[in-house]
Amino acid sequence: TNDGDRLKEFYTEVFDATIERDGPEFPGGPRMIIVNLGPATELNIFEIEDNNQADHQTPMFGRGRIDHIGLHAANLAAFDKIRARLMSAGASDGIVTEFGRKISLFFRDPDQMECEVLVANPHADEGELRFGTPSPRYT
Repeated sequence: TNDGDRLKEFYTEVFDATIERDGPEFPGGPRMIIVNLGPATELNIFEIEDNNQADHQTPMFGRGRIDHIGLHAANLAAFDKIRARLMSAGASDGIVTEFGRKISLFFRDPDQMECEVLVANPHADEGELRFGTPSPRYT
């Protein structure tokens, strides 16, 4: 990233993330921010002076810096809260898509990296599984 403070603010406000560490990776090294997104998920973000790679996000499957990341919400209530926060932040259009036993919401973080939030599909056992279609729960 070119702006570690902006990414910290985004992930703490939207995901209730905590910051484990913020400082040089090693003495004289680049700034490293460890963002804890849950009990088993963390992002290691580097802010490297004069590095412009964060300005060159490629489209999904273009295999840029990172293709995309998927974050698993703890439950449907957490998913709904995160969805509202992402929409409020202007990071998502709010469209929720069914992918069989999961529902998914795509967003872009402040560096324009494509990401998604997933949670178990509450309608998965009610009949035929749908793939890549808008979830009727959110239409």
